Amino acid sequence: MSDLASVDYFTDQAVAQDPYDYYEYLRAQGPVFREPHHGVVAVTGYAEVMSAFKDVESFSAVNAIGGPFPPLPFEPEGDDISAQIDAHRHRFPIFEHMVVMDPPEHDRARSLLSKLLTPRRLKENEDYIWRLADRQLDEFITNGRCEFLSEYAKPFATLAITDLLGVPEDDRQEIRHALGAGRAPGATVGALNGDPVGRNPLKYLDDIFSAYIAERRRNPRNDVLGGMASAVYPDGSTPELLDVVRPATFLFAAGQETVTKLLSAAVQTLGDRPQFQQQLRDDPTLISAFIEESLRMQSPTKVDFRLARKTASLGGVHIPAGTVLMLCLGAANRDPHKFDDPHTFRLDRKNVREHIAFGRGIHTCAGAPLARVEGQITVKRLLDRMRDIAISDAAHGSAPDRRYRYEPTFLLRGLTELHIEFTPV
Repeated sequence: MSDLASVDYFTDQAVAQDPYDYYEYLRAQGPVFREPHHGVVAVTGYAEVMSAFKDVESFSAVNAIGGPFPPLPFEPEGDDISAQIDAHRHRFPIFEHMVVMDPPEHDRARSLLSKLLTPRRLKENEDYIWRLADRQLDEFITNGRCEFLSEYAKPFATLAITDLLGVPEDDRQEIRHALGAGRAPGATVGALNGDPVGRNPLKYLDDIFSAYIAERRRNPRNDVLGGMASAVYPDGSTPELLDVVRPATFLFAAGQETVTKLLSAAVQTLGDRPQFQQQLRDDPTLISAFIEESLRMQSPTKVDFRLARKTASLGGVHIPAGTVLMLCLGAANRDPHKFDDPHTFRLDRKNVREHIAFGRGIHTCAGAPLARVEGQITVKRLLDRMRDIAISDAAHGSAPDRRYRYEPTFLLRGLTELHIEFTPV
């Protein structure tokens, strides 16, 4: 990766494994820079990314997931392509989900989710997560080692969100297995017959939750799913069944992904920087800052995308309508104009909560409070129940020459596996 000017961010596997040198190359060209391979405008400056997130009049989220893939289903015409976007929205990836919606449709969808994510419900879920953390640790702690993603992070994240969304207890292990989060002792495959759903987890979740909500509409109950079934829009109108289901299922899928990546990055840091372990035990109030710095340093979402719906200016750069913007969250969170000594993990960083790992503006991750709680509880219980947490030399090589593998995608930043060893307490 010596010639960074020739790198294609979207296909280069070395960059997929370690994007930070490339981000710095982009930053050196300016905070807003058009990369040469796909005509995508890369935004690496913290202030510029924030501006793009908040300017929903100029920048549409319709391409938030795919960016330049597939290509636009129309040829942009003029300085305002809002009508073209609306006419072709159904041809963009996952167009039916809130993450790619613009106002007013986004506001209506988010209003349904806000009925679920109440302070009371989040507190009830937090109580469950404390119990879940210990239950998940109990599955392997006597072994003195584990593969952290499959044995803890994935099942923990899945089961935490199933509780938040009110999935019946009897169905939780089934969903855990179906989503590739491991099978707990005694869990069955049941109606799924072992059929993998990884190819289209959103469709699988839509079907599951559609059945739940439809049943609650026929037979109302005073539970979480019943509350979702009876939710109405701010104007009092009743949403269609799928309009209720989809905000919840996307929160489920995205929350599982984000939390798994956050937890593995945090534990990787504990293993590679063991000095933090005792420091956090001595002062557990630092765990919150530790989680925030983990998010800043290893943003689970590397990039987000926007489509210029109107000709605009960003960071002094002319942005014609129809331009694809790549908002580089991983780069913005290491912008030296915003964060001092940005490539160093620091527990004393005063402005750490200003990172944008969860986005900003109307598309701020709805599950961010849940992810933070899951991270803090996990670190607390690991430190309580383990000593001498270490990265497995056999699996990852010895320090400082560790061998880690990350998911080979331009969109997300997450380890494929993390083997640790420890002394049970």
